[in-house]
Amino acid sequence: MKLANRTAIITGAAAGIGLGIAARFAEEGAKVAIADRDYDAAAQSATELCAKYGAGCAIPVDMDVTDEAAVAAGVAEVVARWGGVDILVSNAGVQIVAPLEDYAFADWKRMLAIHLDGAFLTTRACLPHMYASGAGTVILMGSVHSKEASPLKSAYVTAKHGLLGLARVITKEGAAHGVRANVVCPGFVRTALVEKQIPEQAASLGISEEEVVKKMMLSQTVDGEFTTIADVAEVALFFAAFPTNALTGQSLVVSHGWYME
Repeated sequence: MKLANRTAIITGAAAGIGLGIAARFAEEGAKVAIADRDYDAAAQSATELCAKYGAGCAIPVDMDVTDEAAVAAGVAEVVARWGGVDILVSNAGVQIVAPLEDYAFADWKRMLAIHLDGAFLTTRACLPHMYASGAGTVILMGSVHSKEASPLKSAYVTAKHGLLGLARVITKEGAAHGVRANVVCPGFVRTALVEKQIPEQAASLGISEEEVVKKMMLSQTVDGEFTTIADVAEVALFFAAFPTNALTGQSLVVSHGWYME
């Protein structure tokens, strides 16, 4: 199996893309920590993964990625349980849409805290353990919005662009310790997060929900299709399982051709 004897922390993994990645990693032999601020949901997801992929393959970790102490405690819990951290997937995220001139400063700060502070804090907490073992993989969850902008998403676009810079610094600093960093950049995936955006954007733009999907979300794809959780999980697995440090400091767009590099 591609990730046998590897330990992974995946944030925002109680549901959606994070859970999809956790399941794919567990299927390939990894032990996965389901880190989420919703501990009950994380515990349920960990139980389901253990039932499917083997007892002890997953544990829940109570973690608010914007809380420095909570991140440190969560990583310490994983290290105490499994002896180290081989893979970090910083996936936790939310979405708040509004025109820039109406965007509340509190919402702006919350968005950057979850996406950027969360990636920084979890990376910082994991790196000493990766450095100690001489190897590690950091995977940040970017977006097509790491490369491209869309209306109503000033904070999200800013944060996702910022993750590219953070990954590049991790790459430069981590190279001497065998640590690599890469960014997965999905297009629209029909998760609860995206489902919530559809009526919000319809109301903000004065168009129908169908028009939001066809004209705002999928118009630039080559086939009018949503990216799937399975698609994103496969790319994360590709980065996590790559056998050398040749693949580092990169971003990979998985979007049905919405953005082409």
